[in-house]
Amino acid sequence: MRECSQEHHDACVLCSDSRINNAHASALALLFFSLSLLQLLLLLLLLSVAPVGFWDIYAPFMFSNHSAEQTPVTHSSLIAVVSEKVRKNSGNMKMSLLILTACEPTAMSTALVMDHPGDSSLLQSCGTADSLASLEDVIPESTANESSEEESACAREEQSKTKAEQSLHTESGATPRPDSLSLPAKGTEFWTTCKDGEVKLRMGESGTEAEPAMTVNQLFSSTVQRFGSYAALGWKEGEQWKSMTYSEYYKSCRTAAKSFLKLGLERYHGVGILGFNSAEWFIADIGAILAGGFAVGIYTTNSPEACQYVADNCQANILVVENHKQLQKILQVQDKLPHLKAIIQYKDELKEKKPNLYTWAEFMELGRNEPDAQLDNIISSQKPNQCCTLIYTSGTTGQPKGVMLSHDNLTWTAFVTGRDVSLTDADKLQEVVVSYLPLSHIAAQMIDIWLPIKAGGVTYFAQPDALKGSLANTLREIRPTAFMGVPRVWEKMQEKMKSIGAKSSTVRRKVASWAKDVGLQTNLNKMELNLSRTPLNYRLAKRLVFRKVRKALGLDRCTRCYTGAAPITKDTLEFFLSLDIPLFELYGMSESSGPHTISLPDAFRLTSCGKVIPGCQTKIFSPDTDGNGEICFWGRHVFMGYLNMPDKTEEALDADGWLHSGDLGKHDQNDFLFITGRIKELIITAGGENIPPVPIEDAVKEVIPLISNAMLIGDKRKFLSMLLTIKSQVNSETGAPEDELTPEAVELCRKLGSNATRVSEIAGGRDRTINAAIQDGITRVNEKATSNAQRIQKWTVLDQDFSILGGELGPTMKLKRPVVMKMYKDQIESFYKEVVTPTTPDNPLPPK
Repeated sequence: MRECSQEHHDACVLCSDSRINNAHASALALLFFSLSLLQLLLLLLLLSVAPVGFWDIYAPFMFSNHSAEQTPVTHSSLIAVVSEKVRKNSGNMKMSLLILTACEPTAMSTALVMDHPGDSSLLQSCGTADSLASLEDVIPESTANESSEEESACAREEQSKTKAEQSLHTESGATPRPDSLSLPAKGTEFWTTCKDGEVKLRMGESGTEAEPAMTVNQLFSSTVQRFGSYAALGWKEGEQWKSMTYSEYYKSCRTAAKSFLKLGLERYHGVGILGFNSAEWFIADIGAILAGGFAVGIYTTNSPEACQYVADNCQANILVVENHKQLQKILQVQDKLPHLKAIIQYKDELKEKKPNLYTWAEFMELGRNEPDAQLDNIISSQKPNQCCTLIYTSGTTGQPKGVMLSHDNLTWTAFVTGRDVSLTDADKLQEVVVSYLPLSHIAAQMIDIWLPIKAGGVTYFAQPDALKGSLANTLREIRPTAFMGVPRVWEKMQEKMKSIGAKSSTVRRKVASWAKDVGLQTNLNKMELNLSRTPLNYRLAKRLVFRKVRKALGLDRCTRCYTGAAPITKDTLEFFLSLDIPLFELYGMSESSGPHTISLPDAFRLTSCGKVIPGCQTKIFSPDTDGNGEICFWGRHVFMGYLNMPDKTEEALDADGWLHSGDLGKHDQNDFLFITGRIKELIITAGGENIPPVPIEDAVKEVIPLISNAMLIGDKRKFLSMLLTIKSQVNSETGAPEDELTPEAVELCRKLGSNATRVSEIAGGRDRTINAAIQDGITRVNEKATSNAQRIQKWTVLDQDFSILGGELGPTMKLKRPVVMKMYKDQIESFYKEVVTPTTPDNPLPPK
């Protein structure tokens, strides 16, 4: 279907028989807008020559009881009528849609007929099933203050989609469910980039794909009805844990929504949230959605300029910040944000009073006694196929893109994921999660907000310094039933455990070593051979070691430990598997509302990201001889588009609605998905060889445990080189890497015969012993290279480890390669400088 900005375009949907041609439909559309006596005569003449079935369909509509006063038709207001005609034709049931746009007089002469047998999802862009009963329900609200940039973006999108629809109608008159990855004309009704746009949902005829579409409010209110008295959110005040129930949670979100409206939040405008995870963060997020705005998370590590870009891009009316530090970022750029009306600080006292600056308590008080009517009207007008959340990409390859996620994206993904991982409802056994990952990332939102709401689970908030060390204490106190950690979190746990183990007595170390051997072998047998019987030595190891380790980590109740958002090494996976803690990899992206594939206890493989979640599909596009190709997604979790970026959207979504991830991967014989690289990260050497860097980087870190981060260089170069960092301590206050080595790194140095305790003693080849050990590891990796072009020729150890604070790592600890390339340009260029032998009397000839 065509996507229009509601300020300029409205949609009128009529049902028709598929045999009615466009000429008659266009003529009829024109006649609807002025009915004089002469025109009525012309209409009768037209109908007299109309095809069989025309009169049967339109006579009831033309001479129904709708008076001119009830439903006036003008060029500035559109009558939207939805009717249905289902008839039996040669034993088949067929439903057709006539899509009539009346955006402007010139548009009234065109109509598009689309057949879609058996697919009721075509009606979704006109609202839910309830919308069919009421004329008012299908007339969307208008919006104001559209930027010229947005108008032009939507205009380009409209033109693109119109051409695509005309092409599709000309060729087949139908939009079937895609079964291939062919790339026909650009643009389909599956996407939009307009803030008030609606999309066709990728609904199926049965199973999870056919689940009724829901708005966020419908999901939340359903949970409140079932689990209203159960704890929903928990946080620590001093040494005491506090909590609120689902009924209190929902009420607070509604109050926040009314406060947002009182502060002037406009429909389809952003509410930016800048701060660490908290109950206020959740309430602001859902409150913004209920009020008809967009919930927009902003990374706490963003600079003032980066905050400005996001706030301006989403036309934020309101910004919610955590504390004075984050407030200062906004105040620096406040004058450059024309849509901004208010700022709210949800932690600490305000250090100074300013106009339109509120504490959280003041903000909530604004809406506490406001009538419910305005909010209820907005909620009732919301549709599952409209945008409610914006997730901004990290922007490592350009300006961040606003990923538009619909109500259905969030609610359906929560439903299908919860069922896939067997989350239990609160009345059976309440699920418990710890929130600590950046909520501006979709993974954290899905795991911390939407999945718990779906199952009635409880979310506890970690301390702001969670990633600096306090997370371990929170886990031991809360004892979650499910836990998600990015690879770096698991790696830090591994390092800490190894450090503690190295200080244990000889007997303890031997027992631990025996138990890990038993644990690894038993779990590998379970994984590969699907064996259910557990040997006696495993049960003994579990009693002596595994249970104690889980309890020490706070994971004794945790039945699901997940890892995702970045690649994890096989060494780390095997380490935890040997301790009877399998890490289930999941894979997805912001554009897929989070998960696309998930590993499960009875279906996982080491280094695999698992299998596709129910109701979704995976295609490997243009695979090579080894089966490697671009991973493409299909399902109701696929995003709507990038806000005001039709060109970028068309790059990500093909004409059939498939999302092209940009990741390279392949399936094994059992349909387990393996990620092998990323197209944009692919190194193409000067000799034309394509080399995925991650497998080589992981191999180096595996054979040289001293290495913390490795980054392969070589795009358009004659050979490969590598930047290396050493494992070092992290400042608990700032998160910055320090010069002191980690205890594990010091122990490794001792084993190699070095007395180094600092990075500065090793970097740049200063420690010959460590230098030789690293070169030995590089040589071993090179020996396994599939070709000479994949061998590492040069490398160097940098003066400090990569970090979020330093800019080399993103919020989820993912390597930001373009940033590293700029930061260490001099070191990289030194790898490739030609060594010129000077011409002297003793050496008269230039080098060959």
